[in-house]
Amino acid sequence: MKLLHIDSSILGAGSVSRELSALVVARLTKGGQAEVIYRDLAIDDLPHLLPATLPSAHPLSAAAGPLEGAAQATRATSDRILEEFLAADTVVIGVPVYNFSIPSQLKAWIDRIVVPGKTFRYGESGAEGLASGKRVIVALTRGTLFGTEAARASAEHAESYLRTVLGFIGITDPEFVLAEGLATGEPNKAKGLATARDAIDQIAA
Repeated sequence: MKLLHIDSSILGAGSVSRELSALVVARLTKGGQAEVIYRDLAIDDLPHLLPATLPSAHPLSAAAGPLEGAAQATRATSDRILEEFLAADTVVIGVPVYNFSIPSQLKAWIDRIVVPGKTFRYGESGAEGLASGKRVIVALTRGTLFGTEAARASAEHAESYLRTVLGFIGITDPEFVLAEGLATGEPNKAKGLATARDAIDQIAA
């Protein structure tokens, strides 16, 4: 199994999403028969979407013209990110919620894997995802409790976005490990962490 492990929190060792994503990876690799590639997006510092930062396989990348030096190095990094994703059987992503959505560095990573002809294509019936054979597990952490009430649920733009964009490229059944209420007092934090850890223990290896 080829496993791609992505972390996006800016909190380093103090990050709960990093802790949980590591537990997921440990669960999946318990037998030791896995090739793991790790990317720390808080360190990678990926620039945002421009023709020059797109992978070479993206049709819009040609609009940047010839690249040299640092620009070419950035393009090469984008190419590697796409190749890592395409080669992975399983992808584990640690995702904290910042300001109601995903970290911008994770969005920059996603912009490098949503590539026409590679992870989706347009046909007569519209968009068709091409990454349907992959397993994706998201360790998602939220400081507050969104619950199911319409007013709160409508403000949640992390899990909903990830389900949408992953579904667009063919991953229609991503698995989510959720720890929420982490900033609403110790009892809620302890409950949220316990629930997430229990869920990880139930993940099929």
